[in-house]
Amino acid sequence: MANDSAVGGNISGTARRRPGIAAALLAAILLAGCTTASLEGTYGPPPTVAGAPTQPPVDPEQARIGAEQHPRIVASYGGVYHDDKLEQTLARIVGRAVAASDDPSQSYRITILNSPSVNAFALPGGYLYVTRGLLALANDSSEVAAVIAHEMGHVTANHAMQRQNKAQAAVIVSRVVTDVLQDGDAGKVALASSQRTLAAFSQQQELEADAIGVRTIGKAGYDPFAAARFLDLMGRYSAYKSAGTVQDKRPDFLASHPATPQRVELAIRAARQFGAPGIGEVDRDRYLAGINGIVYGDDPSQGFVRGKTFMHPSLGVGFTVPDGFVLDNTSDAVLATGPDGTALRFDGANLPAGSSLSAYIASGWVNGLDTTTIKTFTVNGLEAASARAEAKGWVFRIAVIRVGDSATYRFIFANESDTPGLERAADATVASFRRLTPQEAAALQPLRIRVVTVQPGDTIASMAAKMRGVERPEDLFLILNDIKPGTGLPAVGEKVKIVGE
Repeated sequence: MANDSAVGGNISGTARRRPGIAAALLAAILLAGCTTASLEGTYGPPPTVAGAPTQPPVDPEQARIGAEQHPRIVASYGGVYHDDKLEQTLARIVGRAVAASDDPSQSYRITILNSPSVNAFALPGGYLYVTRGLLALANDSSEVAAVIAHEMGHVTANHAMQRQNKAQAAVIVSRVVTDVLQDGDAGKVALASSQRTLAAFSQQQELEADAIGVRTIGKAGYDPFAAARFLDLMGRYSAYKSAGTVQDKRPDFLASHPATPQRVELAIRAARQFGAPGIGEVDRDRYLAGINGIVYGDDPSQGFVRGKTFMHPSLGVGFTVPDGFVLDNTSDAVLATGPDGTALRFDGANLPAGSSLSAYIASGWVNGLDTTTIKTFTVNGLEAASARAEAKGWVFRIAVIRVGDSATYRFIFANESDTPGLERAADATVASFRRLTPQEAAALQPLRIRVVTVQPGDTIASMAAKMRGVERPEDLFLILNDIKPGTGLPAVGEKVKIVGE
Protein backbone atom coordinates (compact mmCIF):
# COMPACT_ATOMS: atom_id res chain seq x y z
CA MET A 1 0.00 0.00 0.00
CA ALA A 2 1.44 3.35 -1.02
CA ASN A 3 2.46 5.89 1.59
CA ASP A 4 -0.35 8.21 0.58
CA SER A 5 -3.04 5.76 -0.47
CA ALA A 6 -6.28 7.35 0.65
CA VAL A 7 -9.71 6.88 -0.80
CA GLY A 8 -13.21 8.13 -0.51
CA GLY A 9 -16.31 6.65 -2.02
CA ASN A 10 -19.42 4.60 -1.32
CA ILE A 11 -19.56 1.07 -0.03
CA SER A 12 -22.18 -0.95 -1.82
CA GLY A 13 -23.36 -4.51 -1.89
CA THR A 14 -23.33 -4.80 -5.65
CA ALA A 15 -20.54 -7.36 -5.95
CA ARG A 16 -21.06 -9.89 -8.71
CA ARG A 17 -21.76 -13.46 -7.57
CA ARG A 18 -18.94 -15.51 -9.05
CA PRO A 19 -16.28 -17.91 -7.79
CA GLY A 20 -13.78 -16.17 -5.58
CA ILE A 21 -15.93 -14.04 -3.32
CA ALA A 22 -13.03 -11.88 -2.24
CA ALA A 23 -12.02 -10.89 -5.73
CA ALA A 24 -15.60 -9.91 -6.49
CA LEU A 25 -16.21 -8.11 -3.24
CA LEU A 26 -12.98 -6.19 -2.98
CA ALA A 27 -13.39 -4.96 -6.52
CA ALA A 28 -16.92 -3.80 -5.74
CA ILE A 29 -16.48 -2.23 -2.35
CA LEU A 30 -16.01 1.35 -3.56
CA LEU A 31 -18.31 2.93 -6.15
CA ALA A 32 -17.47 5.05 -9.18
CA GLY A 33 -16.45 8.61 -8.53
CA CYS A 34 -13.99 7.72 -5.79
CA THR A 35 -10.51 9.15 -5.93
CA THR A 36 -7.15 7.96 -4.77
CA ALA A 37 -3.88 9.64 -4.03
CA SER A 38 -1.58 6.84 -5.21
CA LEU A 39 2.17 6.96 -5.08
CA GLU A 40 3.87 7.74 -8.38
CA GLY A 41 7.54 6.95 -8.70
CA THR A 42 9.80 9.32 -10.56
CA TYR A 43 10.87 8.21 -13.98
CA GLY A 44 12.76 9.50 -16.96
CA PRO A 45 12.78 8.47 -20.59
CA PRO A 46 13.06 4.70 -20.82
CA PRO A 47 16.53 3.52 -21.82
CA THR A 48 17.10 2.89 -25.52
CA VAL A 49 18.25 -0.63 -26.28
CA ALA A 50 21.91 -0.84 -27.23
CA GLY A 51 22.41 -0.85 -30.98
CA ALA A 52 19.16 0.90 -31.85
CA PRO A 53 19.44 3.68 -34.46
CA THR A 54 19.51 7.23 -33.12
CA GLN A 55 17.05 8.47 -35.77
CA PRO A 56 14.50 5.64 -36.01
CA PRO A 57 11.75 5.76 -38.63
CA VAL A 58 8.86 5.78 -36.14
CA ASP A 59 5.33 6.52 -37.34
CA PRO A 60 4.31 9.88 -35.77
CA GLU A 61 0.91 8.63 -34.62
CA GLN A 62 2.37 5.53 -33.00
CA ALA A 63 5.07 7.64 -31.35
CA ARG A 64 2.41 10.01 -30.01
CA ILE A 65 0.36 7.19 -28.48
CA GLY A 66 3.40 5.57 -26.92
CA ALA A 67 4.69 8.82 -25.45
CA GLU A 68 1.23 9.70 -24.10
CA GLN A 69 0.65 6.36 -22.42
CA HIS A 70 4.16 5.75 -21.09
CA PRO A 71 3.76 7.86 -17.90
CA ARG A 72 0.45 6.18 -17.12
CA ILE A 73 1.92 2.71 -17.52
CA VAL A 74 4.90 3.59 -15.33
CA ALA A 75 2.69 5.08 -12.60
CA SER A 76 0.27 2.14 -12.69
CA TYR A 77 3.08 -0.35 -12.20
CA GLY A 78 4.90 1.26 -9.30
CA GLY A 79 7.42 3.34 -11.23
CA VAL A 80 10.68 2.32 -12.89
CA TYR A 81 12.86 -0.28 -11.21
CA HIS A 82 16.50 0.84 -11.36
CA ASP A 83 19.33 -1.69 -11.15
CA ASP A 84 22.39 -1.14 -13.34
CA LYS A 85 23.35 -4.80 -13.46
CA LEU A 86 19.82 -5.91 -14.31
CA GLU A 87 19.41 -3.18 -16.93
CA GLN A 88 22.64 -4.25 -18.63
CA THR A 89 21.47 -7.87 -18.62
CA LEU A 90 18.14 -6.96 -20.19
CA ALA A 91 19.66 -4.57 -22.74
CA ARG A 92 21.98 -7.33 -23.92
CA ILE A 93 19.05 -9.72 -24.40
CA VAL A 94 16.90 -7.15 -26.18
CA GLY A 95 19.74 -5.97 -28.40
CA ARG A 96 20.40 -9.53 -29.54
CA ALA A 97 16.70 -10.10 -30.24
CA VAL A 98 16.41 -6.82 -32.17
CA ALA A 99 19.32 -7.78 -34.42
CA ALA A 100 17.57 -11.06 -35.29
CA SER A 101 14.07 -9.60 -35.66
CA ASP A 102 12.06 -9.12 -38.84
CA ASP A 103 12.78 -5.37 -38.68
CA PRO A 104 16.21 -4.66 -37.16
CA SER A 105 15.77 -0.96 -37.96
CA GLN A 106 12.86 -0.66 -35.49
CA SER A 107 13.88 1.20 -32.35
CA TYR A 108 12.82 -0.26 -29.00
CA ARG A 109 13.03 1.35 -25.59
CA ILE A 110 12.86 -1.03 -22.66
CA THR A 111 11.57 -0.16 -19.20
CA ILE A 112 11.74 -2.41 -16.13
CA LEU A 113 8.59 -1.81 -14.10
CA ASN A 114 8.74 -1.92 -10.30
CA SER A 115 5.98 -4.47 -9.95
CA PRO A 116 5.91 -8.01 -8.53
CA SER A 117 3.32 -9.06 -11.12
CA VAL A 118 4.51 -11.27 -13.97
CA ASN A 119 3.91 -9.19 -17.07
CA ALA A 120 5.41 -7.83 -20.25
CA PHE A 121 3.78 -5.67 -22.91
CA ALA A 122 4.39 -3.09 -25.59
CA LEU A 123 3.10 0.32 -26.59
CA PRO A 124 2.94 1.61 -30.14
CA GLY A 125 6.13 3.39 -31.07
CA GLY A 126 8.47 0.69 -29.79
CA TYR A 127 8.00 1.03 -26.02
CA LEU A 128 8.63 -2.34 -24.36
CA TYR A 129 7.92 -3.10 -20.70
CA VAL A 130 8.82 -6.00 -18.46
CA THR A 131 8.14 -6.28 -14.73
CA ARG A 132 10.76 -7.24 -12.18
CA GLY A 133 8.34 -10.01 -11.19
CA LEU A 134 8.72 -11.63 -14.60
CA LEU A 135 12.50 -11.24 -14.53
CA ALA A 136 12.61 -12.91 -11.09
CA LEU A 137 10.58 -15.86 -12.37
CA ALA A 138 12.66 -16.48 -15.51
CA ASN A 139 15.62 -18.83 -15.21
CA ASP A 140 17.73 -17.87 -18.20
CA SER A 141 18.22 -15.33 -20.97
CA SER A 142 16.42 -17.44 -23.57
CA GLU A 143 13.16 -17.32 -21.59
CA VAL A 144 13.27 -13.53 -21.28
CA ALA A 145 14.22 -13.29 -24.96
CA ALA A 146 11.13 -15.36 -25.82
CA VAL A 147 8.83 -12.94 -23.97
CA ILE A 148 10.50 -9.84 -25.42
CA ALA A 149 10.51 -11.29 -28.95
CA HIS A 150 6.80 -12.05 -28.63
CA GLU A 151 6.14 -8.41 -27.76
CA MET A 152 8.37 -7.27 -30.61
CA GLY A 153 6.24 -9.49 -32.84
CA HIS A 154 3.17 -7.47 -31.91
CA VAL A 155 5.05 -4.27 -32.77
CA THR A 156 6.46 -5.42 -36.11
CA ALA A 157 3.10 -6.91 -37.12
CA ASN A 158 1.41 -3.63 -36.15
CA HIS A 159 -1.14 -5.46 -34.00
CA ALA A 160 -1.71 -2.59 -31.60
CA MET A 161 -2.65 -0.18 -34.37
CA GLN A 162 -4.83 -2.81 -36.04
CA ARG A 163 -6.79 -3.23 -32.84
CA GLN A 164 -6.98 0.53 -32.37
CA ASN A 165 -8.53 0.95 -35.79
CA LYS A 166 -10.97 -1.89 -35.17
CA ALA A 167 -12.02 -0.60 -31.75
CA GLN A 168 -11.95 3.10 -32.68
CA ALA A 169 -9.84 3.71 -29.56
CA ALA A 170 -6.99 6.14 -29.17
CA VAL A 171 -5.04 4.44 -26.42
CA ILE A 172 -4.95 0.73 -27.20
CA VAL A 173 -1.70 -0.83 -26.08
CA SER A 174 -0.23 -4.26 -26.53
CA ARG A 175 -1.81 -5.63 -23.39
CA VAL A 176 -2.92 -2.88 -21.08
CA VAL A 177 -4.89 0.33 -21.25
CA THR A 178 -4.60 2.63 -18.26
CA ASP A 179 -7.50 4.92 -17.58
CA VAL A 180 -10.10 5.79 -14.99
CA LEU A 181 -13.30 3.87 -15.63
CA GLN A 182 -16.17 6.28 -16.15
CA ASP A 183 -18.98 3.78 -16.78
CA GLY A 184 -21.15 3.51 -13.69
CA ASP A 185 -21.57 -0.27 -13.73
CA ALA A 186 -17.90 -0.81 -14.46
CA GLY A 187 -17.02 1.60 -11.71
CA LYS A 188 -18.79 -0.61 -9.21
CA VAL A 189 -16.22 -3.30 -9.85
CA ALA A 190 -13.27 -0.92 -9.81
CA LEU A 191 -10.81 -0.54 -7.00
CA ALA A 192 -10.28 3.05 -5.98
CA SER A 193 -7.49 3.74 -8.43
CA SER A 194 -6.79 4.26 -12.07
CA GLN A 195 -7.67 0.97 -13.71
CA ARG A 196 -6.00 -1.26 -16.21
CA THR A 197 -8.43 -2.59 -18.80
CA LEU A 198 -7.39 -5.69 -20.65
CA ALA A 199 -6.91 -5.05 -24.36
CA ALA A 200 -6.27 -8.58 -25.47
CA PHE A 201 -5.30 -9.32 -29.03
CA SER A 202 -7.20 -11.82 -31.12
CA GLN A 203 -6.14 -15.46 -30.99
CA GLN A 204 -4.78 -15.15 -34.51
CA GLN A 205 -2.63 -12.17 -33.52
CA GLU A 206 -1.32 -13.98 -30.45
CA LEU A 207 -0.39 -17.05 -32.44
CA GLU A 208 1.28 -14.84 -35.03
CA ALA A 209 3.31 -13.11 -32.32
CA ASP A 210 4.20 -16.51 -30.86
CA ALA A 211 5.54 -17.67 -34.21
CA ILE A 212 7.47 -14.43 -34.72
CA GLY A 213 8.92 -14.68 -31.23
CA VAL A 214 10.11 -18.27 -31.61
CA ARG A 215 11.58 -17.50 -35.02
CA THR A 216 13.36 -14.44 -33.64
CA ILE A 217 15.02 -16.14 -30.67
CA GLY A 218 15.97 -19.09 -32.84
CA LYS A 219 17.69 -16.79 -35.33
CA ALA A 220 19.36 -15.00 -32.41
CA GLY A 221 20.92 -18.28 -31.32
CA TYR A 222 18.81 -18.72 -28.20
CA ASP A 223 17.03 -21.94 -27.30
CA PRO A 224 13.83 -21.78 -29.41
CA PHE A 225 12.05 -24.11 -26.97
CA ALA A 226 12.31 -21.42 -24.28
CA ALA A 227 8.94 -19.93 -25.29
CA ALA A 228 7.02 -23.14 -24.58
CA ARG A 229 9.05 -23.78 -21.44
CA PHE A 230 8.33 -20.34 -19.98
CA LEU A 231 4.64 -20.47 -20.88
CA ASP A 232 4.42 -23.67 -18.85
CA LEU A 233 6.37 -22.11 -15.97
CA MET A 234 4.12 -19.05 -15.89
CA GLY A 235 1.12 -21.36 -15.73
CA ARG A 236 2.56 -23.10 -12.68
CA TYR A 237 3.34 -19.77 -11.01
CA SER A 238 -0.15 -18.43 -11.74
CA ALA A 239 -1.68 -21.52 -10.14
CA TYR A 240 0.56 -21.07 -7.09
CA LYS A 241 -0.43 -17.41 -6.70
CA SER A 242 -4.14 -18.04 -7.18
CA ALA A 243 -4.37 -20.81 -4.57
CA GLY A 244 -6.44 -19.03 -1.93
CA THR A 245 -5.15 -15.51 -2.55
CA VAL A 246 -6.72 -12.24 -3.55
CA GLN A 247 -5.39 -11.43 -6.98
CA ASP A 248 -3.85 -8.09 -7.87
CA LYS A 249 -6.18 -6.35 -10.30
CA ARG A 250 -3.29 -5.61 -12.66
CA PRO A 251 -3.60 -8.09 -15.51
CA ASP A 252 -0.65 -10.43 -15.82
CA PHE A 253 0.94 -11.91 -18.92
CA LEU A 254 -1.22 -15.03 -18.88
CA ALA A 255 -4.44 -12.99 -18.64
CA SER A 256 -4.21 -12.41 -22.38
CA HIS A 257 -1.71 -15.18 -23.12
CA PRO A 258 -3.33 -18.29 -21.63
CA ALA A 259 -0.81 -21.13 -21.56
CA THR A 260 -3.21 -23.55 -23.21
CA PRO A 261 -1.92 -26.95 -24.34
CA GLN A 262 -2.57 -25.83 -27.93
CA ARG A 263 -0.39 -22.74 -27.59
CA VAL A 264 2.40 -24.65 -25.89
CA GLU A 265 2.25 -27.35 -28.56
CA LEU A 266 2.32 -24.78 -31.37
CA ALA A 267 5.32 -23.10 -29.74
CA ILE A 268 7.09 -26.47 -29.55
CA ARG A 269 6.24 -27.18 -33.17
CA ALA A 270 7.67 -23.82 -34.24
CA ALA A 271 10.82 -24.49 -32.22
CA ARG A 272 11.34 -27.88 -33.87
CA GLN A 273 11.98 -26.10 -37.15
CA PHE A 274 15.37 -25.22 -35.67
CA GLY A 275 16.14 -28.72 -34.39
CA ALA A 276 15.58 -31.00 -31.43
CA PRO A 277 15.40 -29.83 -27.79
CA GLY A 278 18.82 -28.85 -26.52
CA ILE A 279 19.65 -26.65 -29.48
CA GLY A 280 20.51 -23.01 -28.89
CA GLU A 281 21.89 -21.05 -25.96
CA VAL A 282 20.07 -20.59 -22.65
CA ASP A 283 22.69 -18.34 -21.01
CA ARG A 284 21.59 -19.39 -17.52
CA ASP A 285 24.60 -18.52 -15.36
CA ARG A 286 25.03 -15.02 -16.75
CA TYR A 287 21.31 -14.35 -16.43
CA LEU A 288 21.17 -15.54 -12.82
CA ALA A 289 24.11 -13.29 -12.01
CA GLY A 290 22.14 -10.39 -13.50
CA ILE A 291 19.03 -10.94 -11.36
CA ASN A 292 20.85 -11.85 -8.15
CA GLY A 293 19.68 -9.42 -5.47
CA ILE A 294 16.64 -7.93 -7.22
CA VAL A 295 13.62 -7.15 -5.06
CA TYR A 296 11.03 -9.93 -4.90
CA GLY A 297 7.43 -9.27 -3.92
CA ASP A 298 6.41 -6.05 -2.19
CA ASP A 299 8.24 -2.84 -2.93
CA PRO A 300 9.65 -1.31 0.27
CA SER A 301 7.63 1.86 -0.26
CA GLN A 302 4.41 -0.20 -0.21
CA GLY A 303 5.00 -1.91 3.11
CA PHE A 304 5.61 -5.59 3.77
CA VAL A 305 3.56 -8.74 4.16
CA ARG A 306 5.23 -11.24 6.45
CA GLY A 307 3.00 -14.27 6.86
CA LYS A 308 -0.21 -13.04 8.52
CA THR A 309 1.16 -9.60 9.37
CA PHE A 310 1.30 -6.39 7.34
CA MET A 311 3.82 -3.75 8.41
CA HIS A 312 4.56 -0.40 6.80
CA PRO A 313 7.82 1.13 8.05
CA SER A 314 7.22 4.57 6.53
CA LEU A 315 3.69 4.85 7.90
CA GLY A 316 4.80 3.22 11.14
CA VAL A 317 1.78 0.93 11.49
CA GLY A 318 1.00 -2.76 11.31
CA PHE A 319 -1.70 -5.35 11.91
CA THR A 320 -2.19 -9.12 11.86
CA VAL A 321 -5.01 -11.16 10.31
CA PRO A 322 -6.33 -14.39 11.86
CA ASP A 323 -5.14 -17.86 10.87
CA GLY A 324 -6.55 -18.96 7.55
CA PHE A 325 -6.39 -15.49 6.00
CA VAL A 326 -4.09 -14.70 3.09
CA LEU A 327 -2.79 -11.14 2.69
CA ASP A 328 -2.14 -9.43 -0.63
CA ASN A 329 -0.45 -6.02 -0.68
CA THR A 330 -1.32 -3.81 -3.66
CA SER A 331 -0.42 -0.21 -4.44
CA ASP A 332 -3.94 0.94 -3.51
CA ALA A 333 -4.79 -1.19 -0.50
CA VAL A 334 -4.02 -4.30 1.49
CA LEU A 335 -6.49 -7.07 0.66
CA ALA A 336 -7.14 -10.38 2.36
CA THR A 337 -9.39 -13.41 2.09
CA GLY A 338 -10.50 -15.72 4.86
CA PRO A 339 -11.50 -19.37 4.96
CA ASP A 340 -15.24 -18.70 5.29
CA GLY A 341 -15.39 -16.18 2.45
CA THR A 342 -14.73 -13.15 4.62
CA ALA A 343 -12.83 -10.48 2.73
CA LEU A 344 -10.85 -7.49 3.96
CA ARG A 345 -9.66 -4.19 2.56
CA PHE A 346 -7.30 -1.90 4.49
CA ASP A 347 -6.52 1.58 3.20
CA GLY A 348 -6.20 5.22 4.19
CA ALA A 349 -8.92 7.85 4.42
CA ASN A 350 -8.69 11.63 4.00
CA LEU A 351 -10.09 13.24 7.14
CA PRO A 352 -9.49 16.78 8.39
CA ALA A 353 -7.45 16.95 11.57
CA GLY A 354 -9.64 16.78 14.65
CA SER A 355 -12.77 15.59 12.82
CA SER A 356 -15.06 13.07 14.46
CA LEU A 357 -14.54 9.44 13.45
CA SER A 358 -18.18 8.67 14.23
CA ALA A 359 -19.29 11.53 12.00
CA TYR A 360 -17.01 10.26 9.24
CA ILE A 361 -18.56 6.78 9.33
CA ALA A 362 -22.03 8.36 9.14
CA SER A 363 -21.08 10.84 6.39
CA GLY A 364 -22.64 8.87 3.54
CA TRP A 365 -19.86 6.73 2.11
CA VAL A 366 -21.37 3.55 3.57
CA ASN A 367 -24.57 2.29 1.98
CA GLY A 368 -26.94 0.45 4.30
CA LEU A 369 -25.24 1.76 7.44
CA ASP A 370 -26.94 0.88 10.71
CA THR A 371 -26.26 4.10 12.63
CA THR A 372 -27.27 2.46 15.91
CA THR A 373 -24.16 0.26 15.68
CA ILE A 374 -21.65 3.13 15.56
CA LYS A 375 -19.37 3.01 18.56
CA THR A 376 -16.11 4.61 19.61
CA PHE A 377 -13.25 2.92 21.43
CA THR A 378 -9.46 2.81 21.59
CA VAL A 379 -7.06 0.32 20.00
CA ASN A 380 -3.64 0.14 21.62
CA GLY A 381 -4.04 3.76 22.70
CA LEU A 382 -5.37 4.96 19.33
CA GLU A 383 -8.78 6.57 18.76
CA ALA A 384 -11.13 4.32 16.76
CA ALA A 385 -14.75 3.90 15.68
CA SER A 386 -16.67 1.04 14.08
CA ALA A 387 -20.08 0.18 12.67
CA ARG A 388 -22.08 -2.42 10.77
CA ALA A 389 -23.76 -2.10 7.38
CA GLU A 390 -25.83 -4.33 5.13
CA ALA A 391 -26.72 -3.70 1.51
CA LYS A 392 -27.95 -5.91 -1.33
CA GLY A 393 -26.90 -9.18 0.19
CA TRP A 394 -23.56 -8.08 1.63
CA VAL A 395 -22.76 -7.56 5.30
CA PHE A 396 -20.00 -5.09 6.15
CA ARG A 397 -18.00 -4.44 9.30
CA ILE A 398 -16.21 -1.09 9.16
CA ALA A 399 -13.58 0.35 11.47
CA VAL A 400 -11.57 3.57 11.25
CA ILE A 401 -8.50 4.34 13.36
CA ARG A 402 -6.69 7.65 13.77
CA VAL A 403 -2.91 7.75 14.14
CA GLY A 404 -1.60 11.16 15.11
CA ASP A 405 -3.23 14.36 13.91
CA SER A 406 -3.61 13.63 10.21
CA ALA A 407 -3.34 9.90 9.43
CA THR A 408 -6.54 7.85 9.45
CA TYR A 409 -6.87 4.24 8.34
CA ARG A 410 -9.88 2.09 7.72
CA PHE A 411 -10.68 -1.61 7.72
CA ILE A 412 -13.58 -2.87 5.61
CA PHE A 413 -14.66 -6.49 6.19
CA ALA A 414 -17.44 -8.17 4.25
CA ASN A 415 -19.22 -11.43 3.72
CA GLU A 416 -22.41 -12.52 2.03
CA SER A 417 -23.81 -13.42 5.43
CA ASP A 418 -23.33 -12.14 8.95
CA THR A 419 -21.35 -15.13 10.12
CA PRO A 420 -19.70 -15.37 13.54
CA GLY A 421 -16.43 -15.64 11.64
CA LEU A 422 -16.94 -12.21 10.12
CA GLU A 423 -17.30 -10.56 13.52
CA ARG A 424 -14.41 -12.50 15.05
CA ALA A 425 -12.09 -11.71 12.15
CA ALA A 426 -12.98 -8.02 12.24
CA ASP A 427 -12.56 -7.74 16.00
CA ALA A 428 -9.26 -9.63 16.08
CA THR A 429 -7.70 -7.77 13.16
CA VAL A 430 -8.72 -4.33 14.40
CA ALA A 431 -7.47 -5.18 17.90
CA SER A 432 -4.06 -6.08 16.43
CA PHE A 433 -3.56 -2.67 14.78
CA ARG A 434 -0.70 -0.78 16.38
CA ARG A 435 2.16 1.59 15.86
CA LEU A 436 5.51 0.04 15.02
CA THR A 437 8.46 0.78 17.22
CA PRO A 438 11.40 2.54 15.55
CA GLN A 439 13.39 -0.67 15.96
CA GLU A 440 10.71 -2.73 14.21
CA ALA A 441 10.47 -0.27 11.33
CA ALA A 442 14.24 -0.12 10.90
CA ALA A 443 14.55 -3.92 10.88
CA LEU A 444 12.15 -4.40 7.96
CA GLN A 445 14.00 -5.20 4.75
CA PRO A 446 12.63 -6.16 1.33
CA LEU A 447 12.73 -9.74 0.12
CA ARG A 448 15.21 -10.38 -2.67
CA ILE A 449 16.14 -13.10 -5.12
CA ARG A 450 19.32 -14.75 -3.89
CA VAL A 451 21.27 -17.06 -6.19
CA VAL A 452 23.03 -19.84 -4.30
CA THR A 453 25.12 -22.86 -5.28
CA VAL A 454 23.91 -26.39 -4.60
CA GLN A 455 26.20 -28.03 -2.05
CA PRO A 456 26.69 -31.71 -1.17
CA GLY A 457 23.86 -32.85 1.09
CA ASP A 458 21.44 -30.14 -0.04
CA THR A 459 17.86 -31.21 -0.68
CA ILE A 460 14.76 -29.49 -1.90
CA ALA A 461 13.53 -29.38 1.69
CA SER A 462 16.75 -27.81 2.96
CA MET A 463 16.73 -25.21 0.20
CA ALA A 464 13.08 -24.40 0.86
CA ALA A 465 13.93 -23.93 4.54
CA LYS A 466 16.20 -21.05 3.55
CA MET A 467 13.30 -19.18 1.94
CA ARG A 468 11.99 -16.17 3.87
CA GLY A 469 8.68 -14.33 3.97
CA VAL A 470 6.73 -16.45 1.45
CA GLU A 471 3.78 -18.80 1.60
CA ARG A 472 4.38 -22.50 0.83
CA PRO A 473 8.15 -22.09 0.40
CA GLU A 474 8.82 -25.54 -1.05
CA ASP A 475 6.21 -25.09 -3.77
CA LEU A 476 7.61 -21.67 -4.64
CA PHE A 477 11.20 -22.93 -4.64
CA LEU A 478 10.31 -25.60 -7.20
CA ILE A 479 8.54 -23.08 -9.42
CA LEU A 480 11.22 -20.38 -9.21
CA ASN A 481 13.78 -22.92 -10.39
CA ASP A 482 11.49 -24.72 -12.86
CA ILE A 483 11.95 -28.00 -11.03
CA LYS A 484 9.19 -30.52 -11.58
CA PRO A 485 7.93 -32.24 -8.41
CA GLY A 486 9.73 -35.51 -7.81
CA THR A 487 12.75 -34.74 -9.98
CA GLY A 488 15.17 -33.59 -7.28
CA LEU A 489 17.67 -30.76 -7.06
CA PRO A 490 20.07 -29.81 -9.84
CA ALA A 491 23.56 -31.27 -9.54
CA VAL A 492 26.05 -30.10 -6.94
CA GLY A 493 27.68 -26.89 -8.17
CA GLU A 494 24.62 -25.72 -10.09
CA LYS A 495 22.93 -22.40 -9.25
CA VAL A 496 19.41 -22.07 -7.86
CA LYS A 497 17.22 -19.18 -6.70
CA ILE A 498 15.82 -18.68 -3.24
CA VAL A 499 13.92 -15.78 -1.67
CA GLY A 500 15.69 -14.12 1.25
CA GLU A 501 16.31 -10.74 2.83
